Amino acid sequence: MTAPVRERPMSPHLQVWRWHLTMFTSILHRATGVALYGGAVIVTAWALALGAGPDAYQGFTDLMASPLGRLVLVGLTLSVFYHLANGLRHLFWDAGLGLSVTTSYQSGVMAMAFSVVATVIVWAIGLGQGGP
Repeated sequence: MTAPVRERPMSPHLQVWRWHLTMFTSILHRATGVALYGGAVIVTAWALALGAGPDAYQGFTDLMASPLGRLVLVGLTLSVFYHLANGLRHLFWDAGLGLSVTTSYQSGVMAMAFSVVATVIVWAIGLGQGGP
């Protein structure tokens, strides 16, 4: 006789969990980390284009100055600032500070607000200086 096969327990699905801000900030932190890897690829492409000569560099700058290129650069700027702010938030948590539900929600909102405001400021300065 063989023992009956028991179904393995399944991890709760996302539909079971009630979404809350700290869950969203955690997912956003991971997503911006992945986006920053993409940014490293773009920086590498910039360096390669710079070393390949004026024609290659002009092609790269034309691509980055296009609407799609600017959208990617704005997204990367937003990713840098959010990842920085949320990383600082995690450092405070590691020190045992700001762990209450209210404080963690407030710091999450502050991290998102900082990233948007800092991105707008950086791009306003860059475009005001005649940037791409």
